[in-house]
Amino acid sequence: MLMPVLSGLIVSIDAFFIGLSLGLQKKCKFLYLIIINTFLFILCILGFFIAGQIYELIPFEPDYIVGFAFIALGLWTISHYIICNYIKSSVSKEEISHKSVILVGLVMSIEAMLITMGITFIFQPYSTLFIPLTVSLAHFGYSALAFHLARTKYVQQIPAALSHVMSGLALIIYVLMALFIEFSV
Repeated sequence: MLMPVLSGLIVSIDAFFIGLSLGLQKKCKFLYLIIINTFLFILCILGFFIAGQIYELIPFEPDYIVGFAFIALGLWTISHYIICNYIKSSVSKEEISHKSVILVGLVMSIEAMLITMGITFIFQPYSTLFIPLTVSLAHFGYSALAFHLARTKYVQQIPAALSHVMSGLALIIYVLMALFIEFSV
């Protein structure tokens, strides 16, 4: 039971960078983070039950599906920020739209659902509800901490682009580390 909980805590650290990027946006409210994490919790529970049902039906290693999804989400996070803030010059870098918050929330929630499914696949048949609970609570804790840190005067000097790029890279690095471990074993 300890390893699934530790896995959920470790692989949820990218939520720190998402909370940081939201906290650096002056118009973003903490309420948005609560709403995002409520949706995230629901998707984690859903992902846990879906993973338990489809584990035996997948004829190949299910980690590859999760890995490719993480890479896609990471690349999407980076490219979305670049497109919205550097290619479309109509959006001010200090503004945050509700559409952007919804998209960040969806990416964060889908990523958490995939984390839950991946950990459930790895520890099957001994997976428990502690997996989605840990993943969702870790996401909320990391993102809330980062959101509040972003409101301090020292962290406010960090460019918002850095946190978006770090969030996307965190997803990609997880996959590369997992593939490295898988092929070296």
